[in-house]
Amino acid sequence: MAITKTTEIPKIEVVNVWNVQVATDTVIKEDDTEIGRSRHRHVLQPFTSSLDGDTWTHTATDISGEDASVQAIANAVWTDAVKEAYKTWAESQGVL
Repeated sequence: MAITKTTEIPKIEVVNVWNVQVATDTVIKEDDTEIGRSRHRHVLQPFTSSLDGDTWTHTATDISGEDASVQAIANAVWTDAVKEAYKTWAESQGVL
């Protein structure tokens, strides 16, 4: 009886121009028969933005730990124009 645990990325979506939503499934199998599955979702944005007094800081999101397919999509979507639009939007929201 061999029990294995693997992860799969069944869905990567781009929402509202810069949000990259990732669904990751953890699959448990016993002798190649699936006996359990759970899903985790997370959203990536090009920056983490913060306001200190009157100064905005936009720190680029580190996607190096993401799956290669997620990195490829984020890098394709997060063009310079999209990054600038995100910064403008974040600053228009005030404190995030």
